[in-house]
Amino acid sequence: MPFIERLNHWAGLRGQHPAVVIGGSALDYAGLLAAAQEPAAASDDATSPLAIIDQPPGVGLAADFCAAAHRRQTAMVLDGGWPAELRGRLAARARAWAAGIKGPRQPGEPRPFLLGLSSGTSGLPKAFTRTASSWQISFAASEAYFHLSPDTVTLAPGPPAASMNLYALGESLYSGGTFVALPRFSPDAALAAMRENRVTRLVLVPTILELLARRGLATGQPAPHLTHIVCAGAALTPATLSLVRQWAPQAVVQQYYGAAELGFVAASTLSSALGRGADSAPATPAPATAVPGTVAALPAAAVPNAVGRAFPGVQLAILDRQGRELPAGAQGSVCVKGQLVCSGYAWGDDGLAFSAVGDGWYTVHDQGSLDAGGVLHLAGRASDMVLVSGANVYPHAVEAVMAAAAGDGLADIIVAGVADPLRGRALVAAFRHGGNVGTDGGGSIPALLRTAAGTLPASHRPSRYYELLELPLTGSGKISRQVLAQWIEEGDSRARRSS
Repeated sequence: MPFIERLNHWAGLRGQHPAVVIGGSALDYAGLLAAAQEPAAASDDATSPLAIIDQPPGVGLAADFCAAAHRRQTAMVLDGGWPAELRGRLAARARAWAAGIKGPRQPGEPRPFLLGLSSGTSGLPKAFTRTASSWQISFAASEAYFHLSPDTVTLAPGPPAASMNLYALGESLYSGGTFVALPRFSPDAALAAMRENRVTRLVLVPTILELLARRGLATGQPAPHLTHIVCAGAALTPATLSLVRQWAPQAVVQQYYGAAELGFVAASTLSSALGRGADSAPATPAPATAVPGTVAALPAAAVPNAVGRAFPGVQLAILDRQGRELPAGAQGSVCVKGQLVCSGYAWGDDGLAFSAVGDGWYTVHDQGSLDAGGVLHLAGRASDMVLVSGANVYPHAVEAVMAAAAGDGLADIIVAGVADPLRGRALVAAFRHGGNVGTDGGGSIPALLRTAAGTLPASHRPSRYYELLELPLTGSGKISRQVLAQWIEEGDSRARRSS
């Protein structure tokens, strides 16, 4: 299994070293190995191919995850923050799936190690399967790329059941470090955990990073022990990066683009106290060349920022709908080939997410382009595309234009589609000022955004602007266009119409 062999190794080499710390509880490597090797409780079926892990965040969750790996079961980790009804539906669906895999498998076909959960178009999350080797190969690559060592103390402040954080747990155990998580997130709880455990590394989404940096600076709690910060889920804004450099001046900041189904796709190093690394993407990358007939034919400023070059061991290409590779600058589906890709869906495959394209390539249908230097530029998630008066609009490209115009005065800009009786869908833009939330600096930001939008085709110009008093977030802390659209359509006071 992907980290059990290494857990045995570290338990023998440094058994008293803390492995997992969550809240007021901790397990060292010897204790975690012992917990993983304990016989299954009478209420459990150790012979079942499936282990459903459904408990609040704590060291017990980590121990159960390791126990499932030790027994070579397929683990499904449920988020304790989800409604009980949803968790029950997922458990029932997983048991039905497991009943179908008890029989003989094809020769050499490995049993799935993980039944991961990914959001879909329906109310029930999709479930994808992963082999142990996909994570084991990924651990070896990420250990080197993200500079992990046995002395690394990683805090992942989001829900431990979330795909990114569950991977961070396995990655930390693989490298012999210490993994720290929170029973419940708050900026103060995260800062306290950093201080008490001398955290050296953060793994989180940009919105949570901004909360920590802002709260740390406001309360006189700098982060001198932080040496590495890893962000995913969205691009870091210049305003957030500026805050981070003030709060944690010694930290190397890295970001990656990936998907639960694909694994790591592309990554870059954004800043370092020692200077920019060789694997870095440019801080302000040159726009990809516009290609007639594609979304990239927007004005040059509309081309989104770079997210980095292909992650080690990953082949990256931009393919059209027929599976043909497109030249540099042309926009199409971001596709990968390699051993980090999942094995497919156990349920929920609606044809709109993970799928094979061409000869051995896979995609989640995100759109982007590769420049001549091999740097990936994302246009946006396929699921975010808004159809406005017959035109396909990727909100991320519109946001890039506005963010460039507003500069450091803007903390966040979110473009979403809302129902419109004339156009079907209409674009709206919501912003948060770079200073205190709730102050837009006398209306200067909306004016800048409108001016910037004027350079775009009419279909790409937001019809309304809103100031955000709070960010629209998912349960895992990622910005949600769907939540924003819901706020606006319902007249929620957290999105205030701006003149």
